[in-house]
Amino acid sequence: MKLPQRFCLAALPLLFCGSCGFSREPLVVPSDEKYTEQDALGMIKASRGALAPVYAPLAEQIVADFNLAEKTGVGIDLGSGPGTLIVELCKRTRLHWINADINPHFFPYFYKRAEECGYGHRVSAIFADARSLPFRDNYADIIVSRGSFHFWKDKVQAFSEIYRVLKPGAVAYIGRGFSQNLPVETARKVRAKQGGKRKYDVEKTANELHNIMKELGIKDYHIHRPQPPNSEKVNYGIWVEFHKPKTNVCGHQIADFAFFSKTCIVCSTY
Repeated sequence: MKLPQRFCLAALPLLFCGSCGFSREPLVVPSDEKYTEQDALGMIKASRGALAPVYAPLAEQIVADFNLAEKTGVGIDLGSGPGTLIVELCKRTRLHWINADINPHFFPYFYKRAEECGYGHRVSAIFADARSLPFRDNYADIIVSRGSFHFWKDKVQAFSEIYRVLKPGAVAYIGRGFSQNLPVETARKVRAKQGGKRKYDVEKTANELHNIMKELGIKDYHIHRPQPPNSEKVNYGIWVEFHKPKTNVCGHQIADFAFFSKTCIVCSTY
């Protein structure tokens, strides 16, 4: 599939306005073309090949774990690339899903795929750097990301941005690898096709995620290391789930990014 050589986000069917949760600043493709069409084509190929069996089970798990089947609102997939996970989530939820990715060359393919599956009216795409997300505070009902966070140049800043954008009471599920419900034989085949290119120290990554949560003061989190029966020799990856509190200690709903402050913004008490 041939994507346009240049892709201006102004042409996307999006409304870049505060009421939609997007930044008021104009968003265009960086002139240095650091994230290229070739990069996008490579990931599109992987999503349709070796990684194809991964997305549906992951979507099933996310929907079940976070009770999304009947939920309305907005979900964001950060670093979604081809948006394969979004399409699977659209099949199982009523949410509007946003593909927030730093490489806009993915977006023509993403829109085409969503339209073909009947979900074109329930998706959007926006150029986004994880370190400075173009969404207002307290915007998203859920933020997910698979296979992206290890590329983020400043993970602490990126996770703080995710927390900022979450609504009070909302959840983020960020990680790499597979879901608990992916059959072990399927996981083995995917890893074999990857040929050892995705080897990483899961224990080291777990410690890194723990330290990020600690640095940001996020207390309601859990590190998941999927390991179905008989999967001891298969790397199923690692995920962090964290929640933004619905209320502070005074019982008042959090109305802004108060996560670095102990002061209640409603009654000014601690």
